[in-house]
Amino acid sequence: MKDIPMKDIKEMTYNEAVAELEGILRMMQGDQCDIDRLASLTRRATEIITECRARLTATDEELRAILANLENPQ
Repeated sequence: MKDIPMKDIKEMTYNEAVAELEGILRMMQGDQCDIDRLASLTRRATEIITECRARLTATDEELRAILANLENPQ
């Protein structure tokens, strides 16, 4: 079974994070998923999801502020 690179999540681009999540999902769904690695794969996926959610929220807030500024310039 191919190992997933363990790059620091904060250093990953959003696309890299999503690609790693997809790889983890494929591993977990595959016939060769080692039960001994299941907890660590789940932990890593949870960390990536948390970071992606934080980035999406921050981007959403930033875009809302930009658009609000366009509608109501000061």
